[in-house]
Amino acid sequence: MLSIPDLKPEKHYNAVGILTSGGDSSGMNPAIRSIVRAALNSGVKQVFGVRRGYQGLVSDDITLMSSRSVTNIVQKGGTVLKSARCPEFSDPSVRDVAARNLSSRGIEALFVIGGDGSLTGAHILCQEHGIPVIGLPGTIDNDIPGTDDTIGFDTAVNTAIEAIDRIRDTARSHERLFLVEVMGRNSGFIATQVGIACGAEMVVVPEYAFDFHDLCITLAERHSKGQGSSGIIVVAEGRDPDLTHRLAAQLKAQGQDPKISILGHIQRGGSPSGHDRMLASCLGTAAVEYLLAGYSDIMVGVHKGAIVDVPLQRVTQKKKVLDRKLFDIAALLHK
Repeated sequence: MLSIPDLKPEKHYNAVGILTSGGDSSGMNPAIRSIVRAALNSGVKQVFGVRRGYQGLVSDDITLMSSRSVTNIVQKGGTVLKSARCPEFSDPSVRDVAARNLSSRGIEALFVIGGDGSLTGAHILCQEHGIPVIGLPGTIDNDIPGTDDTIGFDTAVNTAIEAIDRIRDTARSHERLFLVEVMGRNSGFIATQVGIACGAEMVVVPEYAFDFHDLCITLAERHSKGQGSSGIIVVAEGRDPDLTHRLAAQLKAQGQDPKISILGHIQRGGSPSGHDRMLASCLGTAAVEYLLAGYSDIMVGVHKGAIVDVPLQRVTQKKKVLDRKLFDIAALLHK
């Protein structure tokens, strides 16, 4: 259970806005629901939903929300507010348009649910136009600095685990090696946790060097012990889009017959796990409490079981590092 700070309201807002931006993640809808209901039940008169992220903020695709409009969305994946990339938001003149759109509707503060790019946009909007912003970490990659967990990460991990458990059945039946590529952009958080949970023979992540020779030794030892040629190698998509296929080609040259399974976007969708529903609901409620307590230009995150506030400047300037010890555990347990 998360520890939630006890904050006293010091400010009043007549109208606030919410947007989801960047890649969708399961749990965004529970976050939207909690912000809408917490705000309305705390004295905020109007809550507006910005459709399609920053793109909708620029095109004025903004709609009034009510407690009823977020009924029965807690169990749904994706985001009811939709999401979109908006590279033009990097242009100051485009941000001026977004700020004017907020002002024209009387929106006095903005909640942003998304990854590092989305939170960077929120920080810049606050710095340039003085709009109070509160960010929530919504990404399956779990790569946001300042928080131990992100909305959607747990669901993505569980989805990948279920898929790999099924793949392993086929791997054993045909005594085959499978390379399973998981998402995570440039981070190996999903791959590492999935690799440990699935008992993978090896985990390949962009943060730490991969030794192909070690893999060949491991596979040879398994074969000599009568464990057969089947196995699972979990590969993080990383910066190199061809890594999984090149690794398969190298293994084939060594006499293996590896198969490739790229899980892709199934990790983003689907009904959020109980963990992500709770996390999103608590962070959404806390975000409203922080705003009413006078906070701005922060992200609400989780650290050691407690909800914390993290300056958005820190979020935009630092990189979250994959714990080497966790990666070493993945390596230790396959031997």
